[in-house]
Amino acid sequence: MRYLFAILVLLLSMQTLQAKEKYFVVERENNSLAIIEDGLTKRYMKDMHNMNHGIVKFDGDDAYLISRDGYVVKFDPKTEKKEAEYKTSKSAIGFVIGKNYVAVANYDDKSVDILSRDLTPIQKIKTGSKNVGIKIYKDMLIFAQMDNDKVSVYKEDKLKDGVPTFKKLKEFDVGKMPFDAMIQGNTYIVGFFLTKGFGVVDLDKMTYKLIKVTADGDKPVLKVPHFGFWSLSKDKTFIPAVGDNKVLVYDKKFNFIKNISVQGLPVFTSLSPDKKYIAITFSGKDFPTIQIVDTQTLKVIKTFNFPAKVLHVRWSNEYPQLYVSVNGADQVSVIDTKDWYLERDIYQVKRPSGIFLYNY
Repeated sequence: MRYLFAILVLLLSMQTLQAKEKYFVVERENNSLAIIEDGLTKRYMKDMHNMNHGIVKFDGDDAYLISRDGYVVKFDPKTEKKEAEYKTSKSAIGFVIGKNYVAVANYDDKSVDILSRDLTPIQKIKTGSKNVGIKIYKDMLIFAQMDNDKVSVYKEDKLKDGVPTFKKLKEFDVGKMPFDAMIQGNTYIVGFFLTKGFGVVDLDKMTYKLIKVTADGDKPVLKVPHFGFWSLSKDKTFIPAVGDNKVLVYDKKFNFIKNISVQGLPVFTSLSPDKKYIAITFSGKDFPTIQIVDTQTLKVIKTFNFPAKVLHVRWSNEYPQLYVSVNGADQVSVIDTKDWYLERDIYQVKRPSGIFLYNY
C-alpha cells in the first residue's frame, strides 16, 4: 500500500511538472488570444479588442492585456476568464503593473492613466504628448513624451482608495522624438527616432546623458529599435542595429565591444533564460529567418528558415525549447534548443504575433 501511494505521488508530481507553462499567443487580426498548453493549441480567449499590437503581462495570479484601441483587460490566467476592462483612450501603447496600481501610457488623448489593480480609474496625467516607454522604479513612475522630447519622472503622492496618485518630480529635455525605453536597476534608457543615440537617466542622482550609437566605420545607426527588442545578459547589452546587418554589443557601462554580423536587418533579439544564447529576428527579405548567437563567442551558431515572416519568439523556462510565431503561415514553430533542430509546428493559431508565457 505504501508503495502504491509513493507511485501515485510520483505520478502527480510528474503531471505538475508537465503543467507549469501556458502560452498566450496574440492572434493579431482575430481580436483574440490562442492558448497553447502541453504543446497544443487548446483554447481561445475571444473579443479581446484590437490585438494588432496586443501586449500581455503577468503579476502573480493576475494577467493584464492592453489592446491597440486603448482597452486594458484584467483576466485570470488560470481560468482564462475576463475579470475587468477599462478603455483609457482611443490608442494605448504600453503599461506597467505596480503593487497597487496599473499605469497606462496613451497615444491618442496624450495622457497617462493611473488605475487600481481592478481597473478603477484613479488619475489622468495630461501631458499634451503621445506617451511611451513607461516604467517603474521604487515609488516613481517614468515615461517619455514623444512629441515634447522629454522624460518625465513622477513620484507617488497621496493615496486614493488605497492607490497612489502621482506628482511630477522632474523632467529632462532629451533627444528628438523618444519612442521607447527600458530600465535596468536605477538606469532608465530611452531611444529616439531622430537622435542618433540613446539617453540614460540615473534615477538615484537624477542626471541625464546622451550615448551615441554607431555601426561599422563610425556610421551612425539611424534609429534604435524598441527596447523590448534589446537583450541584457549578465555582462553585455545586445542591440539590433536598425538599418545595418549587425547586432551591436556593449558592456554594462555602454562601452562598445563588438559588432556581430548577421544575415539581414535585425529587429528583435531575445536572450535565453540561461543567458547563453540570443535569438534574432529580421525584417524585409529575411523576415522568415531567425539566427542564434552564442553570447560568449559572439558568433552565429545556427540559422532557421520558416515558410512565412516571423514576428516574435519566446524561450521556455522549463524545457529546452524556443517558440516562434510564424505569422503568415498561421503556426507557432518549436525549436529544440539542446540539439538545435525544428522539433514541431503547432497549428490552429490565426496570424500569430506576440507570445506571452505564464508559469504556474
